[in-house]
Amino acid sequence: MRNIKAKKEAAGFSIAELLIAMTIMLVVLSLAASLFSASFSKRNRESSRTDALTSAQAALNVISREIANSGYGLTGNGIVLGADSNNRKLHFLSNVKNTNGITTDPTENITYFYDSTTESILRYDANANGVNVGETSIIINRISQLDFLYFDYAGSVSTTPPPSLTPTANTARVRVTVTVSLENVRGQTDNQKVILSSDVTLRNSNYMLQQY
Repeated sequence: MRNIKAKKEAAGFSIAELLIAMTIMLVVLSLAASLFSASFSKRNRESSRTDALTSAQAALNVISREIANSGYGLTGNGIVLGADSNNRKLHFLSNVKNTNGITTDPTENITYFYDSTTESILRYDANANGVNVGETSIIINRISQLDFLYFDYAGSVSTTPPPSLTPTANTARVRVTVTVSLENVRGQTDNQKVILSSDVTLRNSNYMLQQY
């Protein structure tokens, strides 16, 4: 009797018990994998958003700094009117070296525009390599859109009319907007965008000069 009892106590798990244990383990592993996947997707999304914000902000800082100097040492706000400047492109002049109103030095004849082929914001310096020898450089890539809006001021009146898609001789402020479309991440909402804007006051416009 003792031998029979010992054999029963030494018996292993039954098939039913093994199946139940395996099912529980599979459920636990499935939940863990789901949580890990969601966490990884969220990290990818936030990392992509952070990179986009950092790059777009850096590009805005560069563009804003140069646009603010538009018209320096010249008469007027420095924006080249006509087909050269609109809601997708801005061409402006400044006389950074202040050499008697001549704008033939590097960084004094600049055009910013968006290139859909490379998804980049490009900067064209008409005199980067000498008089009338221009150079195009990429400011930032992986950009979805670049927009310009123009605010005109009449004389010394500070009442701002609705913005325009094209500049005039009375333009005193430019709004630059950079749009970045984030990559789709599994488990997250598709087609998310990061939009950054900067209002740049043209410090050499007629309106601003009358404020001092």
